[in-house]
Amino acid sequence: MSLEELVYDYPLYRPPSEANSTILQVTLGCSFNHCSFCSMYRTKSYQERSLEEIKFEIDLISKYQPQTEKIFLADGDALNVKTERLVEILDYLNLKFKSLKRISCYAMPRNLIQKKDPELERLRDRGLGMLYVGIESGNDVVLQKVTKGASSSMIIESCKKAIDHEFTLSCMVILGIGGRTYTDAHISDTAKVVSQISPHYLAALNLQLDESVRGEFMSKYREPFSWLTDLEILQELERLIVLFNPTREVIFRANHASNVYSIGGTLPSEKLKLQRQIHELKSHPEMLRPKIVRRF
Repeated sequence: MSLEELVYDYPLYRPPSEANSTILQVTLGCSFNHCSFCSMYRTKSYQERSLEEIKFEIDLISKYQPQTEKIFLADGDALNVKTERLVEILDYLNLKFKSLKRISCYAMPRNLIQKKDPELERLRDRGLGMLYVGIESGNDVVLQKVTKGASSSMIIESCKKAIDHEFTLSCMVILGIGGRTYTDAHISDTAKVVSQISPHYLAALNLQLDESVRGEFMSKYREPFSWLTDLEILQELERLIVLFNPTREVIFRANHASNVYSIGGTLPSEKLKLQRQIHELKSHPEMLRPKIVRRF
């Protein structure tokens, strides 16, 4: 069997920053899988793959790509696996890849809260160094309406826990997820939450709904949902940047395929630069990315 014959269980997702990473599916799907805005794993039932399967794939990858430096543990819920099993996987990765520099995975707030401090210390010591956490919104009403499965206090607690244990933390929020009704509360509360967390990386995406979950999203909101215009999305982005006051330098990006334009910088030091970029875009809407090319 060659590396080209390695069979992934699709659909397969990873963060944009893991584009050059080797993907190892530790779990299939998502153990929660109820977020009404997310269609990523709706076609899968959550499973934890056997250690034998995982080791077989690690052996195969190490044979053909022995100089692998970055590995992303998929699918959406690797941190849900029991710590002892994860430690075995991490130890085997470190055994097989001598050039390994980074191991990362998605993490839900409840994953982090459920792990005891000594467990997180063991995982960090074994090389799991970077976690991606979807915050989506800091407003509890919005979080409840989109069935996030976490409150703002849970999100703050879990993310601070990750940082306290020296994980590199990359967080995502979603512009427009509160619609026109909750736009003010969504941005003001999200800015408060991300300021308290001060992750190492922060990404702002735009709300985009796959047709498979659009009806569910609308019905769970239980009230008319008014989509924001491109201008209103830029206004949300600007307010988020203005109100975001982190305690460290944070690498900020709004350059996902869903965004109306690619914007990025370091906050708070480049706050004025980003504001100027947004003002320019608001004055020249023809510079915005056409809707037809905005996709998750």
